[in-house]
Amino acid sequence: MGISPFLETFHLTSILISMLPELSSRRPVSHPTPYHGLNDLNLRWIAAQNWTYTSNPISGLTKDESLSTWLVFDGLDTYSTIKLCDKTVATTDNQFKQWLFDVTSVVNDCDGEGVLSINFGAVPAIINKLNGSGIETWPQEVVPPFEYPNRQWVRKEQSDFGWDWGPAFVPTGPWRDGRIVRLKNEEAYSLNTNIDIYRKGQVNNFAPDQSQPWVVNASLDYIGNLPKQSSMHAVITDADDKNKVLFSGALDNVTRSNTTITGSVVIDADKPQLWWPHGMGKQSLNSITVSVSGCEGGNPALSSERRVGFRTILLSTGNVTDAQIARGYQPGNNWHFQINGHEFYAKGANMIPPDAFWPRVTNERMTRMFDSVQAQNFNMLRIWSSGAYLPDFIYDLADERGILLWSEFEFSDSLYPDYPEFAQSVSDEIYYNVRRINHHPSLACWAGGNEFENLLLPQAKSADPERYPYYLGQYEHLFITVIFTLVAENSHSISYTPSSANNGWTKIDFSLPVPMIERYNNETKGELYSNTDYYNYDTSLSFESSRYPVGRFAVEFGFTSMPSLATWKEALEEEDLHFNSSMITVRNHHYPAGGLETNYTKGARGLAEMTLAVERYYPTPNKKDAMANFSSWCHATQLFQADFYKSQIQFYRRGSGMPERQMGSLYWQLNDIWQAPTWAAIEYSGRWKALPYVTRHLYKNVISAPHFNHTSGDLEVWVTSDLWESVSGSVSLSWVDLGGKPMVDNAGMPKTVNFTVPAINSTCLLNTNIADVKLSDRSDAILLISLEADGRLPNGKSTTCFTHNDHFLPVWPKDIKLVDPGLKLTKCNSTGDFIVEATKGVSLYTWLTHPAEVVGFFDDNLFVLLPGEKKHVGFKLQEDTSSGEWMDKVSVESLWDMTTHN
Repeated sequence: MGISPFLETFHLTSILISMLPELSSRRPVSHPTPYHGLNDLNLRWIAAQNWTYTSNPISGLTKDESLSTWLVFDGLDTYSTIKLCDKTVATTDNQFKQWLFDVTSVVNDCDGEGVLSINFGAVPAIINKLNGSGIETWPQEVVPPFEYPNRQWVRKEQSDFGWDWGPAFVPTGPWRDGRIVRLKNEEAYSLNTNIDIYRKGQVNNFAPDQSQPWVVNASLDYIGNLPKQSSMHAVITDADDKNKVLFSGALDNVTRSNTTITGSVVIDADKPQLWWPHGMGKQSLNSITVSVSGCEGGNPALSSERRVGFRTILLSTGNVTDAQIARGYQPGNNWHFQINGHEFYAKGANMIPPDAFWPRVTNERMTRMFDSVQAQNFNMLRIWSSGAYLPDFIYDLADERGILLWSEFEFSDSLYPDYPEFAQSVSDEIYYNVRRINHHPSLACWAGGNEFENLLLPQAKSADPERYPYYLGQYEHLFITVIFTLVAENSHSISYTPSSANNGWTKIDFSLPVPMIERYNNETKGELYSNTDYYNYDTSLSFESSRYPVGRFAVEFGFTSMPSLATWKEALEEEDLHFNSSMITVRNHHYPAGGLETNYTKGARGLAEMTLAVERYYPTPNKKDAMANFSSWCHATQLFQADFYKSQIQFYRRGSGMPERQMGSLYWQLNDIWQAPTWAAIEYSGRWKALPYVTRHLYKNVISAPHFNHTSGDLEVWVTSDLWESVSGSVSLSWVDLGGKPMVDNAGMPKTVNFTVPAINSTCLLNTNIADVKLSDRSDAILLISLEADGRLPNGKSTTCFTHNDHFLPVWPKDIKLVDPGLKLTKCNSTGDFIVEATKGVSLYTWLTHPAEVVGFFDDNLFVLLPGEKKHVGFKLQEDTSSGEWMDKVSVESLWDMTTHN
């Protein structure tokens, strides 16, 4: 982008000086790290204060009546009063908006060098006053409490006020860049750029015609002045090779207003290379430079560059068609994604904010996270509301890695007001972020928010039936009339759903006051509508698949687990590292305290659920060394979590071949915001729990999986494939005892079963009852399941060999007659791998642990080893502070080692 010498840009994050260190010295702080110990409670006084951020004198900000001067802020969190040259410029009240202010007269009246100051008000105090201002009163059922109340009144990250997986710091300040822009009379500056790429005739929420040409629509928001007669030009090249030019020339249909100029071009249907998600093809990316010039030529008056990809993405939530019913679909509504015209099975998780303090979320940290995402064979993340709209560099990583981002507007677990000022603030927020993010090919859809239609609205109807029509009207106005209209006005390419869990729609018509007619209730017998979420903390029912919801798409499901000992040590002192310590209890926010008072009872309830889960199914840790015993307890909770998710993911994937045509599973949750018991698979520092090692196998393209009914004893073995063509192969079934000795006649079960599975489908290979399996002792038996198949990857040209291994225990792990596997670990310095060997017996849940000095993950873990079997295990090293000595500190254990055996 060419910048005029008369345009000066300052990044406020580099010139603003926080007054926090000075004021912090006036209050006792238990530890300088905000996540340490009880700091989430001890530091609450910070959220109760007003804070002023003040710059040093800004050089170059001198009086010049030939220039206009603007303040531009990409993120101010949240209620602020801005002063320049000791004069009040403006106030703000929305964390998610881009704010701009003309300060020309202020600068020209400024004596000496200008100083910028921003005073941020105490958000809890302000929203409490709003709640008492008589706008309206709502029952608790429509605004479930976490810690700080009244969050529905403010456009700020909702999880800042506490959630069941995170602290309530309520941070405030400039959380994204700001700039001071100075322009001559005939100059302009680009504020935001919307690049919308779609098939000709495509409209939101409907499948496009893949034979149609591409439309590239470029829209630039700006301040300043453009030449009266302006033209728009674009150059589209390969992102990696600028010599490969896809298009260069003038844009057509140019329109302009005082703040926006827009033009478009049509490109032949087959000319661009398509962008595909991970595992479905290449992530082809293009660079587009859009410029605005006067008719007389010369340097561009305005220019903007973005990286884009050519793809169509559809979230199909409309009615199931007659053609689909003829193919065996259950009637009702769809809920699945299509990429470039192809249905695909969505595999992934839900992402929460990586940190309570967004300036600490760096490209390096997110790169490590996307390494973990790819390693789990994901193709999608749901970016949960209510955190914050992700910065572009995270979408850039997703573009490069092929990870689709189901994106949501920042509303969750509450109903929200729609009075005019609030609705206008939301409109500004939506307009800015839809246009900012729209060019990223990883953008999968927009959702209005979280859990409105299947949770909050039913609760409101039950709590206040007479007022329910009012609540429903507010919801439809804000989340359909306002937000859906803005999405459709600014993007042809992206689908919208008002709620992350809902039953789809029956009609879309923008001539209607409410342009999307939602199907709020599943009341038609024999029809199926919704995507699902599932949380059941009665662990006696955890592995009863009859309890799992049958739906089109599993958007949330999960159970909490403890982080590892290494992660606990980042935040707690050693005296607090035992399972029922008061420190761990109060850091467990499942269940939420419901207010600002410490609630040990609710924290203990969540810990008790994990304890019961372990005692029901796994050998109970009982080591003499207290620290070692605590570590085993933490690990045991992770084993339960991993096995519970495994049971569900296998069930949901199996549903791709059922009448429900289940087409996605996104577990809750991918990452942690701090060190605490949560649903996360990856701990705060990036360390893997047990779960990711399981999901990376579960989300392979072709898997074989047992399905056991613990009540009836029925045992099935299924093969599931998410490939776009049929796949054929065989599954080997081997019964052995815990000493590794094969069962006589394979316990009456066939040793090999051949299969063919249609595209995105599943098939049952074997159906028997455990009573008919010839086992002399079920507690001394394990079934090893091994799959080999040949097929083609999506968009693949050659045949690929697919493999998958699983196992089945006919009794719970706690009832198995464990034997000492005699594990032996050897490091291979030449390759950086480790060799694990079982020398005495079968090793169950074989687990390698790396030291805290490194960040990374093994390429396999939690595997089964037969005696005499050697397994090579690699390690993805992401960060090393051990000077290369970490390999000597890697250890290995198994289920045998969790108890007193060692």
